[in-house]
Amino acid sequence: MLNLSRLSSSAMPAVGVPTIAVSGSEARFPVRRIYCVGQNYAEHAREMGSDSSRKPPFFFGKPADAVVDSGARLVYPCRTAELHHEVELVLALGGGGFNVTLAEAPGLIYGWSVGLDLTRRDLQAEAKKLGRPWDMAKGFDASAPVGPLRRGVPPAEARIQLRIDGRVRQTGDVADMIWSVPEIIAELSTYLTLAPGDLIFTGTPAGVGPILRGETVTGSIDGVDSVEVSFDPS
Repeated sequence: MLNLSRLSSSAMPAVGVPTIAVSGSEARFPVRRIYCVGQNYAEHAREMGSDSSRKPPFFFGKPADAVVDSGARLVYPCRTAELHHEVELVLALGGGGFNVTLAEAPGLIYGWSVGLDLTRRDLQAEAKKLGRPWDMAKGFDASAPVGPLRRGVPPAEARIQLRIDGRVRQTGDVADMIWSVPEIIAELSTYLTLAPGDLIFTGTPAGVGPILRGETVTGSIDGVDSVEVSFDPS
């Protein structure tokens, strides 16, 4: 069905700021930008056919309005036959800066959560093959479900897991990240100025795989509310 948004010649569009829930509060955290760390778990790097050594992390982005609250029912994404799940620790920044030090990095964190980096894997594979950007593989509508934020700094060790219809697909520990939370923040801040409202997806453990129509996906990290979304069957 054709869906067109029309704007009269005299009207300015009203654009809202994307937000995510804060656990135990009516407040909503405003999202400025979303950054993602690629292949930050050694086993996941290997399953993707990459070197798992401790090389400098690389980053990509998603649009801020890709965020989705836990409990959402989603339309299965278009232009893909291979939608994949990636469960991740998500950082929400309450402060910012450029060239942030390792000691300063934890002080920028407002809170943390668990999120899903949904990926159109077939589009990503084709982009890699042709040496093109990943934008359409990673930054599509509703590609960043995030559970309610917990205030404070995330633990250095905590089980991270993803289930589809109750069956475990991914499991690991955030302690297994190649680059720690302070290192990720500090490194990212050498590329650009971080600011309040930024989210950072910190990478996924091994076990990524397909999501089928009609399935329910649940991501969890010990110590924080889970994120769960379901997909329409058609």
